[in-house]
This record gives sequence, C-alpha cells and structure tokens, in this order.
Amino acid sequence: MSGQSNPEPRYRALDPWHLQRASDFHAALLGMAGHDLRQPLQVIQSAYEWLSSRVTQGSEKARIERGERAIARITEQLDRLLGALRIYQHSKSMELSPMPLGPMLCRIVSEGQEVASQKDIELRVKPTRGVIVSNSVLLGSILRNLIVNGIKYTEPGGRILVGSRRAGGDIRIDVYDTGVGMAPEHLPLIFDAFHRLDSTNTDGLGVGLFVVRRAVELLGHRIEVSSHLGRGSRFSIFAPRVD
Repeated sequence: MSGQSNPEPRYRALDPWHLQRASDFHAALLGMAGHDLRQPLQVIQSAYEWLSSRVTQGSEKARIERGERAIARITEQLDRLLGALRIYQHSKSMELSPMPLGPMLCRIVSEGQEVASQKDIELRVKPTRGVIVSNSVLLGSILRNLIVNGIKYTEPGGRILVGSRRAGGDIRIDVYDTGVGMAPEHLPLIFDAFHRLDSTNTDGLGVGLFVVRRAVELLGHRIEVSSHLGRGSRFSIFAPRVD
C-alpha cells in the first residue's frame, strides 16, 4: 500500500555500536603476544645458546628437540593470533546474510579430521538442511575454535559431534565432546582472555574461547555452555533461522 514505510529487514550490516564493542579486542591481542609467546622464545634462545657451547652429542640432541618443540608452539600460537586479528579486521565491514548451515559444518569438520585422527578421536557431523542468518567467516572461526578446543581436552578414544537443531526462531549449533569437562565454578571464567581450562597445561594462549565470545557478540548471536566434570562439554551457538 502506498505511503507505508517498508518494514525493517530481518538481517542487515552490524551497526556502529556493535563494531565499537570490538575496540578493546586489538589491545587484548597485543597483550597476548607478549604474555604467552615470551616463554617459548626464551626456550629457543636457551637451546641455541647451548648449541654454540658445543656440549656432548647426546645432550645436544635433546636440546635441539626442545628448540624444535618451542618453534612448533610459536607457530601454533601465531596462527591463532593471526586468525583472531582476521576476525577483528573482518568485523569492520561485516554483513549478515542467509546461509545454508550444512555445507559449512561439513567443511569445517573435514578440516579438523586429520588432527582428530592423530589423537585417535572420532570427529563427525550431523547433516542439516537448516538456513541461518550469519556471517560465514566469523561463524566458521567460532566453530573451528570450538572443535580445536574439544580435541585439546578430549582423551584418545573420545568423540566430538557437531550438529544442530531448531530452538524457537533460532537454530542451535552444538559442538559436543566427551572430554575432561569442567567444574561448575570454572564456567563463568572460560571466556576470559588468558584463562586455560587446565592450569597444568602451559601450551596455548588461553585465547580460543575469548575469541569465540567476541565473535559471537559481533554477530549478535548467543552462546551457551553445558559441562560435567569427567564427562564432557557442549558449546551451543544460537543463530536466527530462515524458514
């Protein structure tokens, strides 16, 4: 009918208020680089200083192996940081649009199969025909982080399942694992920067779930976590459904 204003679209580019919430993301990432990369850098430096001193061959081999492990750790952490920075940069021009969920879930699970197999973990996806309103870059980064996290905290012989189901006007995307799980008192802290689920594990930045939370906020989605110590966890992302 003429004279009527068009209804507001159900999906649109994120407004400046949402983008402003990412302003502290950059500073946090810079702090992470100095915080967690310092220790492996010191290991490398010590290993190569030792090589120059020309000690016995047997000890030399052990030292070289330590250096190699440290280099591998730095590479992994830098990859995580660069991935987080890409999320931050992409958010400045991010738009939400309808997207089929099934192909993306299959692709992301396929990408994680090799790492899961190396640890003897079953990683599988439940097919879906659901369509959601989201951004494939950010949602893909969220799910990759959750799968990597699940693999890290699941023992050999365990399982990880990625699936989805309707939840009111949303689709709930679930990443289940049969890992170590978390005590109730830890759940409020898991999305904080530098927080590790296992304080005895010094590998990793403690940044994966922090990145997940920031990306979920930028998308305007919602995340829930359910976990039982010794029995595993379920991370759930709620995204608007397209009928």
